[in-house]
This record gives sequence, C-alpha cells and structure tokens, in this order.
Amino acid sequence: MIPVVVDTRRRPVRDLRLSVTDRCNFRCRYCMPAEIFNREYEFLKRDLLLTFEEIVTLARAFEQLGVEKIRLTGGEPLLRKGIEQLIAMLAGATGCEVTLTTNGSLLARKAEALVSAGLDRVTVSLDSLDDATFMAMNDVGFPVAAVLDGIEVASRAGLPVKVNAVVKRGVNDGGVVDMARHFRGTGHILRFIEYMDVGVTNGWRMDDVVPAAELVRAIDAEFPIEPVAPNYRGEVAKRWRYADGAGEVGFIASVTQPFCATCTRARISAEGMLYTCLFAVKGTDFRKILRSGADKEEIVRTIRRIWEARDDRYSEIRSEATVDLPKIEMSYIGG
Repeated sequence: MIPVVVDTRRRPVRDLRLSVTDRCNFRCRYCMPAEIFNREYEFLKRDLLLTFEEIVTLARAFEQLGVEKIRLTGGEPLLRKGIEQLIAMLAGATGCEVTLTTNGSLLARKAEALVSAGLDRVTVSLDSLDDATFMAMNDVGFPVAAVLDGIEVASRAGLPVKVNAVVKRGVNDGGVVDMARHFRGTGHILRFIEYMDVGVTNGWRMDDVVPAAELVRAIDAEFPIEPVAPNYRGEVAKRWRYADGAGEVGFIASVTQPFCATCTRARISAEGMLYTCLFAVKGTDFRKILRSGADKEEIVRTIRRIWEARDDRYSEIRSEATVDLPKIEMSYIGG
C-alpha cells in the first residue's frame, strides 16, 4: 500500500493503539506499581473517556491516512464496559484488523463474545509460569492457571493468540526457557519484551534489562532456533523459529536494538490524547477537537499535520539524560 502520509523520517502511520481505559485490576511493578496507583493516582472519570462513537471517528480518520491495524489497550481493556460493542463498531466501520491486548484475567469469560463481535486476534500478557513469581509481578495474587485457562478458551473460540512476557533481571529471567518449552508446539507465538523505561513510576534501571540477545542464546541452547524475515516493514518483534518446526518465538528489543527507524505506531490515550511515541512527554487533545464539533475531514487534516511533523526516536537516543524525562505512564498510553 502506498503511504498516504509519512513523517519527517519517511515513516508511514500503519498501526493505531487505542487505550480504552486507564484502569487495571493488576498492579504490575513495571507498569502500575501499587504504592503509586493505590493511593496517589486519580483515575479518569467516565465522562473524560472517549465515547465509542468518538473512538470510531478517530479510527476512520486514521484509516484514511493509512492505518491498517487497530489494537485496543488500557489499562486492562476488558474492564471497559461494553468493549464487545466497541469491537463490533470498529469491525463494521473500518477495514482494519482489530486486535486487543489483555492481562488475561477476564479472557475466559469474554472470549466467545469477543469473537462474535469481530475481534481478529488477542495478545495476552503473561510474565512467568511460576505462580509465586507471577503473583509477585502482578502484585494482586492472580494465579498463572487462570491466565492459561483464558488463553485456552480464547483459542478454542477461534482467536489467534500471542503471548507477551516482559523480562526483568533477577525477577523472572530464570523462567524464560520454561516459558519457551510450554508454548512450543501450541500454535501460540511467545514474545519476550525487554524491560523498558516507559513512564517514571516503575523505577527503571538499565541493570534490570535482560538483552534480547541473551534470551536468544538461552533458548537456542535448549531448543535450537533460527531467524526469520519480518512479516512486514515496522514489525517490532524479531522473529525466530524452532529448527524442529515447533513454531515461532519473538523478541522485542526496544532498549538494546531500537527500531525507531521503522516505527509506524500512533497512540491514543483513554481520554483522547494523541501521542506519536511510546516515550512521549506531550500529546494533542483530540477529545477537545472532537467535542468542539470538528468534522472528519478536519480531524484527518489535524492528524496529517501532526504526523508529518513527527521526528520521534527516543530509543535511539536513550541516555542518562532522557531516562528521567516526564514520560507518559504505560497504564495511561497502553503498550
């Protein structure tokens, strides 16, 4: 597809991340640490969230500019009341692939309805197969078995499933090979994500990052793997396949192998702020634009102007000076 709009680095906009809530029922240390979000944080009131109709209007405008894939995020998107209705609206109003990322806690209960609504794929966050480790990481005592049950129910319902694991040194890196062993041959693509400095509440340190190259070596020593070409330009995960044909595993190395040069993602927060980078420090208020009575063409023109001025490349310039910038929290902008 010929790009409809490109930024200053000739990057088109192909992927739209839509956060539908800033709330979550987990308190993962790398995203929404309990000591901050249980006491000090004020969650958005319902009237501050974009309505489903407003979300669809933005999605259609982005599609006009070249977006092909929409991912619903949060917080935990399955906490948003009527999420199935929104999926059906997006599937009906656009030709985009509609996907969703979830912590899996409500997936078993909602999988059938998500499929019926038209969801194309689901990505489940699962950072460890060890109960003690996983419960410590989600910090609410939620068990591994319940997430695995959600994955199984979703798969039986016909949803393709990917599994994402954020790896933090000294916390869950010892279970990486066990996770590879578990998901080999299941048809589910497991992807390991380097621990990133998104937001400012997670206490990120470079020493906590396990480089993707180290993870590749660990898995390859147990189950030989070989690199695979990307499916498309801008794919963030480096693809590897098991030499014995047991499927794929992926590695998202934003810290040690930045992919800013091919990033095609735009992000809308739950209250309608457009961010052109996961590590953004400011955005554009599209809730205000929408509620001022702007029509679709005006919205398209505004998005075009913002994207054409985009010059983000945070991961390429990451340094001691950038780490402490007042970045947007992961729970607010989505992954």
